[in-house]
Amino acid sequence: MIAAARSHSTRLHVLPKDILLSFDSFCLHPTICANIARIGYETPTPIQAEAIPHVADGRDIMGLAQTGTGKTAAFLLPIIHRLMTTKPEKRGVRALILAPTRELAEQIYRAGVDLGRGTRLRAAVIYGGVGMFPQVRALRQGLDIVVACPGRLLDHMNQGNVRFDALETLVLDEADHMFDMGFLPDLRRILAAVPEKRQTLLFSATMPAAIAGLAGETLTDPVTVRIGHLAPAATVEHAIYPVSSAQKTPLLLHLLGEAAKESVIVFTRTKHRAKNLAQQLCRAGHKATCLQGNLSQRQRQIAMDGFRRGTFQVLVATDIAARGIDVSQVAHVVNYDIPDTPEAYTHRIGRTGRAERDGQAHTFVTGEDMSMVRAIERHMKKPLPRRSVEGFEPDPEEFRRPSAPSRAPFRGRQGGFGGASRHAGGPRRQGDRPRSERGYDGRGNAEHPRDDRQRAARPHQGANGGQRRFGYEAPAGDPQRQGDHRPRRHAQADATAA
Repeated sequence: MIAAARSHSTRLHVLPKDILLSFDSFCLHPTICANIARIGYETPTPIQAEAIPHVADGRDIMGLAQTGTGKTAAFLLPIIHRLMTTKPEKRGVRALILAPTRELAEQIYRAGVDLGRGTRLRAAVIYGGVGMFPQVRALRQGLDIVVACPGRLLDHMNQGNVRFDALETLVLDEADHMFDMGFLPDLRRILAAVPEKRQTLLFSATMPAAIAGLAGETLTDPVTVRIGHLAPAATVEHAIYPVSSAQKTPLLLHLLGEAAKESVIVFTRTKHRAKNLAQQLCRAGHKATCLQGNLSQRQRQIAMDGFRRGTFQVLVATDIAARGIDVSQVAHVVNYDIPDTPEAYTHRIGRTGRAERDGQAHTFVTGEDMSMVRAIERHMKKPLPRRSVEGFEPDPEEFRRPSAPSRAPFRGRQGGFGGASRHAGGPRRQGDRPRSERGYDGRGNAEHPRDDRQRAARPHQGANGGQRRFGYEAPAGDPQRQGDHRPRRHAQADATAA
């Protein structure tokens, strides 16, 4: 069990608007400063300017900020600086960063590699869907920083592959999303295994009661850093399109034609619809791919890498991608299916309008979605403009009938989010390997399950196969031993309803 609730007096620090800081003002190690310049960072974002000094001072942080504000660097920079400039009291992992999805964990790890180049710190990213052997070897060889999803990390802890006796800093990133996905019991088990005397940084886009309670248990006299309103960026233009269900795909094709070559993310409610819609867009001549929970880790990585490079113009995704995509050039987000909660709308829309760029958010709604539209408008404290496109007008009768009640988040048989159920003596968890990896490969091709297993056994270079010294790539182990000879103790649990 977690130790007794800690002191939770909260201090709110507001960054003066007339002060313009530079990264030099933080007095970071010269190697880190050189990496910042090489990456092209010029001026700290508000959350970086506010949080970095407190993190460097060893304070606990409650960070509240919308997506795309730069909070990853806000905790990575002072953590890397401290690990470089102080000697550990014990040997072992000194910093643990927990993230809800593989994509977000990989994103944080890559940012750490860029910011920690040349520091000789050792780090690894740990998540399911790939073999455990390279992760085990990296953990046993010794690491300074671990970025992990809770499910796979608990597997390693239960097998004795990692201990956190030397842990100095714990980061809980996207804490509200981890709660939504049913990770709260896993977080409590991990918290019980780390030292009580530590620095804890908790970042969240929203503050539901469960997260406030978690903060009270895990943070000691925290500094609260609140940047802006917990709503989509002001640079995002919103639009609601009343449309019949049969007209959604034709309307989407019409909007994609107007988007020219700009990057677009399309959100659907189910994995099956994401796969089928991506295939329809490919047949219509668009460069499209999909990202959903039935794909193997290699397929998901192909889809994300191709979308970042511009190989794919359109990414069709379930809510598994709402928090794990950091692509600053996304010009449009289309809610093909309206999200289940106002908070989910905020997270989806946060994929565009990043880094103060302009973005557009288009939401298709049918008559039964109007109650959720009103809930979203209450959450945002403003009405969303309605738009209509000639030739795609819905039946007026559909929108005159009383709308159905708002959809509640999908719950599994055990009452957890994400369809959690019992399997092999334990709950299914987001980070674990899918039960079946057969399906769409992101390029319009169907694959044989055996091919998927072979590809999943050889993840791309630098993925969580194992260990990378910041700035240097270490061998990832024998690829033939990854993932093929170990029983699957857990099944994949997607954050969306199948």
